Amino acid sequence: MTNTTQNDSLLRFMTCGSVDDGKSTLIGRLLYDTKTILADTLTQISNTSKKRGMEAVDLSLLTDGLQAEREQGITIDVAYRYFSTGTRKYIIADAPGHEQYTRNMVTAASTANLAIILIDARRGVLTQTRRHSYLAHLVGIPHIVVAVNKMDLVNYDQAVYNKICADYATFAAEIGLAAARDIRFIPMSALNGDMLVDRLENMPWYTGETLLEMLEKAPAAHTEQSEAFRFPVQFVCRPHASDDLELHDFRGFMGRIESGEIAVGDAVTVLPNGYQSKVKAIQLGAEQLQSASTEQSVTLLLEDEIDTSRGDMIVKSAEAIEPVKQVEAFVCWLSETPLSTARTYIIRHTTRESKAKVGTISYKVDVNTLEQQATSDLKMNDIARISFKLAQPLMIDSYKNNRATGAFIIIDESTNNTVGAGMIV
Repeated sequence: MTNTTQNDSLLRFMTCGSVDDGKSTLIGRLLYDTKTILADTLTQISNTSKKRGMEAVDLSLLTDGLQAEREQGITIDVAYRYFSTGTRKYIIADAPGHEQYTRNMVTAASTANLAIILIDARRGVLTQTRRHSYLAHLVGIPHIVVAVNKMDLVNYDQAVYNKICADYATFAAEIGLAAARDIRFIPMSALNGDMLVDRLENMPWYTGETLLEMLEKAPAAHTEQSEAFRFPVQFVCRPHASDDLELHDFRGFMGRIESGEIAVGDAVTVLPNGYQSKVKAIQLGAEQLQSASTEQSVTLLLEDEIDTSRGDMIVKSAEAIEPVKQVEAFVCWLSETPLSTARTYIIRHTTRESKAKVGTISYKVDVNTLEQQATSDLKMNDIARISFKLAQPLMIDSYKNNRATGAFIIIDESTNNTVGAGMIV
């Protein structure tokens, strides 16, 4: 992470950990200490806490929104919460910890740029800790904060904290997480608020940053390295007012810039047909821009009349890629109906769709032991390395280089349900 505060930027992060490690309490405490809880919400959870016989307010109720979650004291669905400080905005995803909800965690992790992995100081590194770390590594989250929680229950013992940090570092090195990701450690008590927003005085031996200080300095998505320009076309704009001379020949390509930046005059190539042209104008609504960058939704006008439609991708000519009709990816199966190698599925990649058949299933990953197992099908929450044969070419990047154009979803063509999510190798 950088050492400067990221002013006015957005950080998406997630919390994950084993059941009862304190994920929901951590988020509740973070919202409470940053004074971003509405008065009526605080009153509601205060009343609920009293009904349960609790003297203090149970801050975990802020994120355990489902009735089943509140009754069982666990997180089932992904809960999103939003807050801001004086310097930046945040979107928090509270991901479920149980293996049964692996698909929910993968969904939450897909857009996160930082993961807080909670460890109960009394229990140390568990099987679920390893599983969550592997999933965070798999979906490409670049920054990991290992939060050793419930330090108040071990008398704030520094030796306990140091041992957990050493155990986790050893495991992270084994799976390649340490070499590929930025990992930070922090001791805390989410229940009491130690080291979240305020330092308090219980752990004078820890001289590092508080959790909020780490979040304030964490880089936002797309800011740490230069990225290739990728612009999937969503819609071709041809105004119907043909009697308007200014609009008669207007042909704009509308979409969202998934990565990189573009400027007027840049040479571009339209894939998969390979036609080349230059950017004549960039429009953002009625505003004319000289350049545009990641996550902006704009309209591009090209100098040449090119046959382009939804599903095509505009790239800089110097960064062009070869369309492919076969992909290999790690797939998380989301459906209760198992994957069948005999069926045809639809792969939706950015704005483009293609029918696909399963080529080979190399192996399935046991998310608890991380062992690679031979398999011929996938059930819900399974993760496997699979190759697909495509009917139409796709313009792909590897997921580690581009999380937007390196990912896809799998759709059941008979029900139109999303049944899987893939990360291209």
